[in-house]
Parts: sequence; C-alpha cells; structure tokens
Amino acid sequence: MTFQAELINWYQNNKRDLPWRHTNDAYTIWLSEIILQQTRVEQGLPYFNKFLENFPTVSDFASATETKVLKLWQGLGYYSRGRNMHATAQAVVNHYNGIFPVNHDELIKLKGIGEYTAAAISSFSSGEARAVVDGNVFRVLARYFGISTPINSPVGKKEFYKLANELLDQDDPATYNQSIMEFGAIQCKPKSPNCSICPLNQTCYAFMHQQVNLLPVKIRKAAQKHRYMNYFICENEQGVLVRERQAGDIWQHLFDFPSIEALEEVTLNSASFAQKVSDTFGKEAQFTLLASKKHILTHQIIHLHFFSLKNYIFNFSKQKELKWVSLIELDELPQPKVIHDFITDYLL
Repeated sequence: MTFQAELINWYQNNKRDLPWRHTNDAYTIWLSEIILQQTRVEQGLPYFNKFLENFPTVSDFASATETKVLKLWQGLGYYSRGRNMHATAQAVVNHYNGIFPVNHDELIKLKGIGEYTAAAISSFSSGEARAVVDGNVFRVLARYFGISTPINSPVGKKEFYKLANELLDQDDPATYNQSIMEFGAIQCKPKSPNCSICPLNQTCYAFMHQQVNLLPVKIRKAAQKHRYMNYFICENEQGVLVRERQAGDIWQHLFDFPSIEALEEVTLNSASFAQKVSDTFGKEAQFTLLASKKHILTHQIIHLHFFSLKNYIFNFSKQKELKWVSLIELDELPQPKVIHDFITDYLL
C-alpha cells in the first residue's frame, strides 16, 4: 500500500468527529482554520462553536464591532488573528458580495490568510489540488522521509512544500490533506509517539534509524525577552479606571489598567520605584501590592505586579486612552487573559 493510501486508510478508521469536517462551506472552514492556528483542537473547539453561534454568516461577522470580536477571542492569544478575521469578513462582504472565496489565489489576498490557510480552505471547500503544510505535516514528512533540513528555514520550507505537492492525491486532495494532518496530530505526535502501532513504521526513516526524537529539525529562536509591568488599580464610585492599549505593542485594542513598565523586577521598598509612582500619579499617591503574576508569550515573558492606588492624580486630557467603567462594563471589555484572570480573582 502506498504512503498516501496508508494515511487515508488510517484516517478513515481513526479520525476525530469534528464539526467543520461535515461541511464544505468556506466561511465555516475559514473560522476553524484561523481559530486552530497555534491552538489545540481541545482548546479551539469551544471558540469555534462560540464564533459560529454569534456570527452564523460572514455578514454577521463583518457587522460586529471589533470590541465584540476581541471579547469572544479572549483567552486564545495572538489577538492579531481576531482583528485580521474581522477585517477579512468585512472584505468578503464589501468585495465578494458576502460570498466567501473558495479559490486559493483569491483567498490568499485576504488578511490573515497565508499559504497554509488558503490551501486548506480551497482544498476542503472546493477540492482544489493544493497541498496543506502545517506543523503536523512537516513532522510526518520529516520523519517518514528522513529530512533533516530545518523546517523553519527558507530552504526547508521550499523543500517540504515541493515534496508535499508531489505526494498530493490529485483525485481527492481534501481527504488526503485531512489524513496527513490528522495523522500528525494524533499518531505521529511531537513527543513520545506510539511508533509500535504506526502503520508506516516498516518504511519510516526516523523509526528505522532511531531518529524519531530528532526530527523534524527546527532552528532555535532568539531567547524570550523579559518585561516588567506594574499595574495600578484605581477605584471610586464610578467603577474602575481602565486603559485601551494602542497600536505598536502587544494586546492592541485590549483593555488593561494604568501602568508603569520597569526595566527590571521591582523591589517593593525601592525608593526609585516610589519616586516613579510619585512622578506619575502625584506626590500624595499611595500604593499597596495586591497580586503578582507571570504571563508567557511566544517571544516575551511578562512579569506583572498589581497595586491598589489611592490619592492619585490623572490628566485625562493627555491620557485619552483612560476611562472609567463600571464592573459590569469591565466584564464586557476584551482583556488579555492574565488581566482577565486578575479581574476575576480580585474585582468581580
């Protein structure tokens, strides 16, 4: 049995029953593909259901506010995906009469849709013969064919895409693409795959050469940057003071609190930090530590302190990103997960 036939046979017997596999609707498939980028199916499935319930059509998605989209997205991370989805939905309504494209070359013009996602949507919705290459596919191909070229290098990507397209089942590309992706997700897993029950183990290079744990090869990224955020919680009869984060940094258009970012971990009895608080919030400002958290992102590790702030002064004419909200309004605003967790524990 060929490599392709083995994968398809395995898929028919082992595939998970996932809702987007019961449709060829490009909008529904697009929702699933964007939500599942860098997200496990178990985590992404509730978000998929939530988005489809709130936005049953692309027109519904396009007419929503960005705030609502980001609130529904809250907790998934990589918030630019949510903003890009909103922009794409509006583009489909404005330029495609609300009919989601199914052609690869049209799809790839849309915001947030790259080569992988365009190939997946076109393949699954219209049967276009485009090989889908995601992390699971990289891993299966690297191990089975013994390819040691780094998968995140330009040369590696070119090599893997060429091989993937050569292997593509031209008669039924959708089933083959689903098969190899699913095989990588639940059989040829990143760590500790059960190779003893793998239908490909007799012809797999990595298994035969004891290189399963060595492949695929990936160039190590630069070390994560550490950032130190000190948040100040200001409350009065109006509610709590929040800040809408602006473009040019993480968490764009999400809400957090007034803050001071430091170059290193703050020592709570530090005279220099106390002076910074005084310079920022007025000489009478008093602060008390409420909580400390750490939040790990792909390229950054965020160290957070949350302080209660009293006797503060703000110049709202110069800080237009600040506003008072009630606790009910606060709960409706999109927030980074670490901020949401703090709010849940200490404010709501």
